[in-house]
Amino acid sequence: MSTDTATTTPAAVTGTDRRPVRFDTKIAVLLRDDLETWQRLNVTAFLVSGLGTRVPEVVGEPYEDADGTAYLPMFRQPVLVFEGGKEVLTAARGRALGRSLPCSVFTSDLFATGNDTDNRAAVRAVAGDELDVVGLAVHGPRNAVDKVLKGARMHP
Repeated sequence: MSTDTATTTPAAVTGTDRRPVRFDTKIAVLLRDDLETWQRLNVTAFLVSGLGTRVPEVVGEPYEDADGTAYLPMFRQPVLVFEGGKEVLTAARGRALGRSLPCSVFTSDLFATGNDTDNRAAVRAVAGDELDVVGLAVHGPRNAVDKVLKGARMHP
């Protein structure tokens, strides 16, 4: 099964049919529920930034407006955002790794760093089970991602 497939009809692909597209895969972000608003936005952006490099088929073609101005490509499917407590994130991390799903983590230590090198060093300095995960992004088959997110709720 392709990781970029969606359950669609030709009309849905061309945009003439407005029925919802049901994707076979899911991109989800899980945020800790005690983050400030600015932190939630920042963490979400960081978490999804690497997904297209690891799973390039989730990225669509570049955009272009009627004037011919080019824009960067985006994901082919929605990114669903969830929230949960510290225990939910810890469990979700373990379930994502246990299912070998591509995932990214953002730990509380990363709020104190200022660059990519220090970010990676901060994560590397802590054993996986001891990471203070405040955000996690995951991609995979819908049912597997749903199991990873057990206990989480949709972000308001």
